[in-house]
This record gives sequence, structure tokens and C-alpha cells, in this order.
Amino acid sequence: MAEKWNITLRVYRKKENQTPHFDDFKMEVNPDEYVLDAVERAWAFHDRTICFRHACHHSTCGACGMRVNGREKLTCITLIRDVTHNGATLKVEPLRNFPVVSDLAVDMGSFYRKMETVGARAVMPVTEAEVENPPAKWDAEDAQFIRLSDCLECGLCISACPVTATTPEYLGPAPLAAAQDQGLKRKPELLSIVDGEDGVWRCHSAFECTAVCPSFVDPGRRIMDLRTQVVGMRLRKLLGKA
Repeated sequence: MAEKWNITLRVYRKKENQTPHFDDFKMEVNPDEYVLDAVERAWAFHDRTICFRHACHHSTCGACGMRVNGREKLTCITLIRDVTHNGATLKVEPLRNFPVVSDLAVDMGSFYRKMETVGARAVMPVTEAEVENPPAKWDAEDAQFIRLSDCLECGLCISACPVTATTPEYLGPAPLAAAQDQGLKRKPELLSIVDGEDGVWRCHSAFECTAVCPSFVDPGRRIMDLRTQVVGMRLRKLLGKA
């Protein structure tokens, strides 16, 4: 028989013209369920007005990012037993550094616009994708794109970033990581975007972004590498070798 825990799910609530507050929901859970399962149970059996984002349930879409007991998590892959214990409270809140639309749902518009600014792609071209044992010949029409990029565009890194909290204009970890992934040699036009006041030099190297990334993009390291690329291009221009 599956183990059962009794927990209190504490959910952040904020509707239009409403003072933010928390609602508590007592529930029985299997500790090997995921945090998203608990949120869905609260919605299904306690309060149908709870607003939250979710879709795939297997860490592909990035929609269900929230703060769980104060830490950014992808709730569809975060086990309840890993973040609380029997008889305790499990607190879920919306991501930081985004406008709250309603309850646990935030407006990701500015983030997506920044990703577009650096030409971030949801899928990787065949010529750049790392594929084991590729076929001898690609059909360019049928296989123009081969796989999803590593970044889920979940926004967890933006929420965890201390710089974004004080400087909304900062491009942020995911967009800068996307720029690094493409490379300044291949796309030199990105230099003017990332080498600026709100680009790579705004990063304080806290690596909070890397700590919370659910898909091992390692945006902190990528930003440091992007700085190296920027300095290299600056030197080449200075020496007339650009």
C-alpha cells in the first residue's frame, strides 16, 4: 500500500484588486507524487478558482515553474517528499521578477521578448544538434530541425537571479545563455546586444540561475563563456582582425 502523508498546502493567492494572501488546504498525499499533483488536487477538490500554469507533466514545456518553500522548482518533477515531510506545510508561490497575472500564474511576455531579441530557438538545426549515430544522409525537407533545445524557457533562472530583481532591463540568464549557444562567431550581430550595460557585464556571477535550472543548461557558466567571446571579438576588432 502506498505511503500516505497529511500535509497543508499553502497557496499564494492574488486576484485583480485583491490583497495578496495565502490559502491553506489540508490534504492527504502520496509523498512520491509531485508538487504539481498537490496543486491540481487543491484546484480539483477544494477551490476551482486557483490559477496556475501547467501542460506536459514531464519537464518539457516549462510551464509549471513556481517557488516551492521559497525555492524555484519545476513542480511536475519535484517530489513532495523532497521538499516537505509528513504533517508539515508545503508552500507554493509564483515566480519572482515577473508580474503576477493571477495566483501562481505570471506574465512571461517580457522574458519571451528578450529571448526573441537574441534569436533563441526552441529547436536546433540538424547541422548543430548533437545526435548519436546520425543517418548517412539527412533529408533537408523532412529533418530541417532535429530536437528541442535544452532551455525549457521556464523562467526559473530569471526568478532566482538577484540582478533581474533590481534591474528589469537586464537580458537575464536564459537569453544570454541562448546567445552563447549560438556563438558570436556564427552570429556577430549578437555582439551589440550582449556587450552592453544590460548584457553580460551586468551579471554578478551569483550562479543562482545554474542552481535552479531543471534542464542543466548551466546559464551561469554560459554567461562567463560569452564574456570570453565578447573580449575575444573586441581584441580582434582592436587588432584589425575582425
